[in-house]
Amino acid sequence: MFPSSTQCKYWMFNSEEELNRLRQKANAKHIQIYGQHTAENSKYDVFLTPEEEKIMVKRFELHLRDFCKRFQPPMPRYVVGTAFHYFKRFYINNSVMNYHPKEIMVTCIYLACKVEEFNVSIQQFVANIKGDREKATDIILNNELLLMEQLNFNLSIHNPFRPVEGLLIDIKTRTNLHDPERLRQGTEHFLERSLLTDAILLYSPSQVALAAVLHAASKLQENLDSYVTDTLFGEDGRDKLTDLIEAVRAIRSMVKMADSTPDRNQQKILDKKLDKCRNPENNPDSEIYKKRMLAILDDDDDLYRKVSSQNTSIDNSALSMSIQSSPQ
Repeated sequence: MFPSSTQCKYWMFNSEEELNRLRQKANAKHIQIYGQHTAENSKYDVFLTPEEEKIMVKRFELHLRDFCKRFQPPMPRYVVGTAFHYFKRFYINNSVMNYHPKEIMVTCIYLACKVEEFNVSIQQFVANIKGDREKATDIILNNELLLMEQLNFNLSIHNPFRPVEGLLIDIKTRTNLHDPERLRQGTEHFLERSLLTDAILLYSPSQVALAAVLHAASKLQENLDSYVTDTLFGEDGRDKLTDLIEAVRAIRSMVKMADSTPDRNQQKILDKKLDKCRNPENNPDSEIYKKRMLAILDDDDDLYRKVSSQNTSIDNSALSMSIQSSPQ
């Protein structure tokens, strides 16, 4: 149940202002740590602003959506929704200057596939990626544990897709609306756009689902007000009705104002700026990152040799004891 979930307890926020404060804090933390290297030359302007970071995240949300649409085999909507949740959560407390959204995006999608039991191997997954697939595999597998840690291992996601199905069944059963299935297309379109907003971090899945159904009904010039006030809530739920109406209005407003694709020239400027200010320790193309990975591999090799040597010693000792104890 959503009210008792980690999603409700740890990953729902009171307002967009709260989310923006947390994102600004992540931005300031990165600049505080890495700005000391440029302080002498007064080059703080090389860092992305919180607003520029937000634009970058929005852009890669669109990439996430498009990647999932093209994915083969076809990806279920709930997997896409879970990937969006992971991606949005990660960049609440992390800066794009520390972890590039292109790399976190594919890791979020891959982790969502595993958690939601959409069974694709890493080879099948990277077959959907253009470019160096071996490099993509390394990036995903190297970032997977990091992603789970940053999510506090709260991986179970409640998406609005299931509540929508329940609402459509209820409307078919308890209203006289002609062919409620007509609502499905508009509802699904609304839910897709809602993933591009902060609505899923501010409102419960059932509230987002109801907003989607009511939006689809209004587009068809159908009125479901009496269904909500009389049938869905009734007399016992009147005290909750005002808050619900406000939530639905806010969600519909957020979806209506969902940002479009950023200007291409702006994208190029931000890409160049990010290349200059991203953390080299987390950049697979940097020498620092490559040396760190080699050091980790060397440590693993040393550990393997040490364990192998110990096992050999144990085996030799056991063999010696066996020889000594054998009958003459």
